[in-house]
Amino acid sequence: MIFNVSEAKAKLSKLVDMAYHGEEVIIAKNNLPLVKLVLHKPKAKRKLGLLEGQINIPDNFMEEDEEINAMFYGDKS
Repeated sequence: MIFNVSEAKAKLSKLVDMAYHGEEVIIAKNNLPLVKLVLHKPKAKRKLGLLEGQINIPDNFMEEDEEINAMFYGDKS
């Protein structure tokens, strides 16, 4: 069903309930469909360690590099 914004404001609880029960709810402005109300589906939790063994982080990863510092901050000689 399509509802204009002003009607959707007045009937928001009803529209949310309709979407919850699987009905298609579209909100329009000046009879132009803009948005669809859909049931929220939470994303799955992120799984850590997906790249374990696939990348190599060098031991000196956190050490500063003079050449890179010179590119960012200029030569301070």
